[in-house]
Amino acid sequence: MSASAISTPHHRPVARPALTTVLACLGMFAAYVPIGSVSVSLSRIQQGLGASTSDLQWVSDAFILPMAALILTFGLIGDLYGRKKAYLAGMLLFAAGSVTSLTAHSVAQIWVGQAVAGAGAAALASSTLALISHAYPDFRARAKAIAAWAASLSIGMALGPLISGVILEHASWRWIFLPAAVITAVTGLVAVRMLEDSRSAHGRAIDVPGQIAAIVFIVGLIYGVIEGGGAGGWGRTKVIGAFVAAGLGLIAFVVAELRSPSPMLSLKLFAVRRFTGAGVVIAIVMFGMIGSVFTLSLFFGNAQRLSVLDIAWRMLVLNGVSVATGPLVGRLIGRIAPGVLLCVGLLSTGGAMLWLTGLEVDSGFGAMVGPLALFGLGMGFVLTPISSVAVGSVPHHLAGMAGAGNNTLRQLGGALGPAVLGAVLTSRLTSALPGHLADSGLPAADQQRVGEALARGGVGAAGHLGLSPEATGPALNAIGASFADAVHVCMTIGAIGSLVALVATATLIGFRRPEQPRSPRASGSSSAPATTPASAGTREASSAPAEV
Repeated sequence: MSASAISTPHHRPVARPALTTVLACLGMFAAYVPIGSVSVSLSRIQQGLGASTSDLQWVSDAFILPMAALILTFGLIGDLYGRKKAYLAGMLLFAAGSVTSLTAHSVAQIWVGQAVAGAGAAALASSTLALISHAYPDFRARAKAIAAWAASLSIGMALGPLISGVILEHASWRWIFLPAAVITAVTGLVAVRMLEDSRSAHGRAIDVPGQIAAIVFIVGLIYGVIEGGGAGGWGRTKVIGAFVAAGLGLIAFVVAELRSPSPMLSLKLFAVRRFTGAGVVIAIVMFGMIGSVFTLSLFFGNAQRLSVLDIAWRMLVLNGVSVATGPLVGRLIGRIAPGVLLCVGLLSTGGAMLWLTGLEVDSGFGAMVGPLALFGLGMGFVLTPISSVAVGSVPHHLAGMAGAGNNTLRQLGGALGPAVLGAVLTSRLTSALPGHLADSGLPAADQQRVGEALARGGVGAAGHLGLSPEATGPALNAIGASFADAVHVCMTIGAIGSLVALVATATLIGFRRPEQPRSPRASGSSSAPATTPASAGTREASSAPAEV
């Protein structure tokens, strides 16, 4: 059966779709502010709490991991009980997590606060995209709304570092969590009265085995990568156990979803090549983007010794260009094949990462503008069309499930980025350091002290080596050179990822121009189910699942 023949439930129109879009965008803005604000504040958090590099990875991943693990669950809850309820739950959790981090006096409390906020972000990510998809059945109008949605998360990542930089110039690092708490509280109160609800309970039910298996897989995988990249290495029992648990969780998830009469993520969706391609591409892109921001933030703070505000201005170049590009790309969707737009973006991000392999400790702001702007341009050409491809490649009533699935892969890639590239950064820095220390002319005793300091405290130990003033300068230069070598390796990995995503775009998404979906035939009864096309611009109806 072709995808265009899939019967879908009656669609009740939304009276104020523009308001729905505004509230959805505010929700995504709030959800992504911490990703940017926390990333540029890592060195200050590290200094304030004496955290190790592994601890810092968990500060980032404690937020992203539950976001990845729970998006499908909140997507299902929204479909069953109302997306407005899921949205409001997300706002409440996010505000509670932000307040927990705001009052933190230990790294563990930040982890808890970030985890609670991440759970709220999962609810916001899944509910907002589903609310927009419901509000705009027409794929061209929906593409424009999704462009605004994608721009809002880029704006959150762009302004987050700048807000944190201003705050840290005048107050403690703890106050960086206040703006998100205020935004979610105020927006949540507005949404209680004004946001229109929607749901799509057609064939959906709570999938407990699938959810448990998904959490085991995602948590086990991220935990294993972070801990394996630490000082203890990959052979420790807890690291091996984490990867075994992740493998078993993945197998259990596949079995549970295949057997479930109402899976939270129908694996038949992956029979749609465009949906699969969108998932592969967004996972790889977010891996490179979040991982690169993580490593660059550490480099700027610990090797170049920049202030948080200086780091924020550099990140604003990347995110600001992405935000400015989003509306342009939104207008191009429907006129130009999404695959073409994605290729432009992937070539730009890959080129930017290769450009950043020339980064050195003495590289100034002017030297950074070009590659960071190119990086932002590429992200603008990727983030907007990729969500449209994902939700437009399946029947309209499955847009919530498709959006949640794509967002899960988005966050999984974003969680693996800091974990994998953080491990690579630490490993390469450690291996390159002895050679640079030997070239520095430091006495052997000072060289040993520097190596031991970094082994104990990670990359943040560069600021407090305990050496004499005469020895500190050469030691910092050696650490900076080693840091630059490590960043070059991380950027090379990111560029290779962009190449892989480019191949996935060409083979799975393709370069066909979008088509206007046919309007459902008028029925004699308003209660009769409508028949909708499966895709906003796909000719692969024969490959779409006949029943999901």
